[in-house]
Amino acid sequence: MDMRKLKTLVDLVSESNISELEITEAEGKVRIVKAGYGVPTTMMMQPAGQMMMQPAQQQAAPASEAAPPVVEAAPAAPTGHVVKSPMVGTFYRSASPGSKPFAEVGAAIKEGDPICIVEAMKIMNEIEADMSGTVSKILVENGQAVEYGQPLFIVE
Repeated sequence: MDMRKLKTLVDLVSESNISELEITEAEGKVRIVKAGYGVPTTMMMQPAGQMMMQPAQQQAAPASEAAPPVVEAAPAAPTGHVVKSPMVGTFYRSASPGSKPFAEVGAAIKEGDPICIVEAMKIMNEIEADMSGTVSKILVENGQAVEYGQPLFIVE
């Protein structure tokens, strides 16, 4: 299971009323149990029977053991209004796989128009434009997992 999927699951558990979640896949088994005060504890079991406990607070290694930080060039700040994801889920540009996307680059949109869908826990949530304008950039790929507050579109 990749780390983005695992982080999405931890975020879902911590933001919901769920106290425990267990998922079994071919790569292994993941069990997430919400500890006291809303801090999730993650236990991941490997297929070979090895177990690794990773509480959310203890994931960072001590500075003496950590690899030197990698400095990345910061991308230029996008111009225009950024439409952000209101929830954690999976981003879809259209209502169904065969239908046309709600919004394309260069398309004029009006405030309140649906521009995408974010699926969360098997519920399809239409995301509406919060301003009128022209879509200048789509920042997320169709079917990609998105985080709360992650930029989805640039509208000018």
